[in-house]
Amino acid sequence: MLNKWTRSLRFPIKPPILTSLSSLIFSKLSVSSASNLAAATITPIAQISTDPVHAILSGFRDLGFRQFVSGHYFKDLVLMLNQAQMDDVIQSLSVENADFVVDFYHLLRNEFGFQHSRGSRFVVSHVLARKRRFKDLRLVLDQMLQEEGTGSAPLLCKLLFSSFKSWDSSSVVWDMLAFIYSRFGMVHDALFVLVKMKEQNLRPSIQTYNSLLYNLRHTDIMWDVYNDIKDSGAPQSARTSSIIVDGLCGQSRFQDAVFFLRQNDGKEFAPSVVSFNTIISRSCKLGLADVAKSFFCMMLKYGILPDTYSYNILIHGLIVAGSMEEALELTDDMEKQGLQPDMVTYKIITKGFHLLSLMSGAREIIQKMLTDEKVKPDLVTYTILICGHCQMGNIEEALRLRRDLLSSGFQLNVILYSVLLSSLCKRGLVDEALQLLYEMEANSLQPDLVTYSILIHGLCKQGKVQQAIQLYKEMCFNRIFPNSFAHSSILKGLCEKGMLSEARMYFDSLIMSNLKPDVILYNIMIDGYVKLGDIEEAVRLYKKLRDKAITPSVVTFNSLIYGFCKNRKGC
Repeated sequence: MLNKWTRSLRFPIKPPILTSLSSLIFSKLSVSSASNLAAATITPIAQISTDPVHAILSGFRDLGFRQFVSGHYFKDLVLMLNQAQMDDVIQSLSVENADFVVDFYHLLRNEFGFQHSRGSRFVVSHVLARKRRFKDLRLVLDQMLQEEGTGSAPLLCKLLFSSFKSWDSSSVVWDMLAFIYSRFGMVHDALFVLVKMKEQNLRPSIQTYNSLLYNLRHTDIMWDVYNDIKDSGAPQSARTSSIIVDGLCGQSRFQDAVFFLRQNDGKEFAPSVVSFNTIISRSCKLGLADVAKSFFCMMLKYGILPDTYSYNILIHGLIVAGSMEEALELTDDMEKQGLQPDMVTYKIITKGFHLLSLMSGAREIIQKMLTDEKVKPDLVTYTILICGHCQMGNIEEALRLRRDLLSSGFQLNVILYSVLLSSLCKRGLVDEALQLLYEMEANSLQPDLVTYSILIHGLCKQGKVQQAIQLYKEMCFNRIFPNSFAHSSILKGLCEKGMLSEARMYFDSLIMSNLKPDVILYNIMIDGYVKLGDIEEAVRLYKKLRDKAITPSVVTFNSLIYGFCKNRKGC
């Protein structure tokens, strides 16, 4: 089945491995060489330059790993080794002491920056597989495939087949290789490994099949992989069917998903709550709340009890669809079924009330959470509620919730403070907003660009330009550079106060700086001159604007038209 996927694939051929590798690594030690190694002793550095391999193996054998590698001559020995000799040491150690070979491999890579050959990596991989150290095995192969890259499967498979076929745990290494290729998204390489495994009657694990299935879930090849799973006899998991369902839903093939669930009813891998959750979630993401409800009912029909996640995704889908009442009924049903709403449930409902501007309902949810011993409102829940009250203009309730947060030991973040500051400034309560700024700084929170811009704009609207300029200087001192919003607020405030000369000096300094010219700044100054009756200077600024290739806006022309009409009327 898998052969037809790879028949048309063409992989780039990489340089062959060292020609001496097979003779040095994969030949068994002869009886005479083994006896020579057993009799060897560590000789002075000057005498071992011709046989550093012999010296290293003798050192491990006579002194043990820790004592030998800590010796002053070990580094000199390692630096004498070429690639083939290093491979020979690793091969020999894999036979004599499996623990030593793994430690030696990592020591060379981590401490000496040594780049191991493919053969040595596979030697260590087989040792780790035999010792069932799967996490370490995955790490070794991870590193190798990251370096080898896409299209390396033919070369690695050839090496595995020719030199490691008779090794113990070879099937584990093959399977892990296919799994990691799939995990890295190298699907063609993973398929190639599976084909070669099939030729040797090696069966991939269900984890490897599932990983590959997941990568192919949006393609028709998904079915070929699934059929191969069934043909191989690999025990399927709930994850297998959920991936199939997710793939079908992702392709908007809901009828096929239903057929698949019904087809597998009563089998060992019958529909599970995971499969139904997958299809319910996908339906909700596509905005098909009614479809999600039907699958929820089908799950009950199959005798599968929904879990908390099942309820949460459907409650969220109903709220997004605007069916708040149905969502609340489903929450009640959840509790009747003995499932306690968790933090996610409460957040979903609180956000739903916020979206519908039903803040009294959101407040009730908070109160319910406070009486629940297992679930307590967190900062996110309070943030949703505070933002909702601010959007509705109920700043008093928002500030009261802030006090509740502080008294409960929560630390507010910069975003939440900015929301409160914005609401206060919109209400003209700039002094109260400044008090919140001081509270932020007292709590070691550094105001950001948004925070300063909100306050500067609010102060300028109140005519408190000097305070705004002082805050502007503090902002620059803290190495937070103003944007055009802050600049325009100060400039407009100076113009509205009649301080046109100061405004012009500020405007000229902005134009002379590296600030990108902004039509809004020109509009403010033109409007200021027009209202003062200085139409000539307004026109000169307009010409400068055009000289800088800045496109005038409707506001620019409206101000000039108003100025010409006012000037003519005065005449």
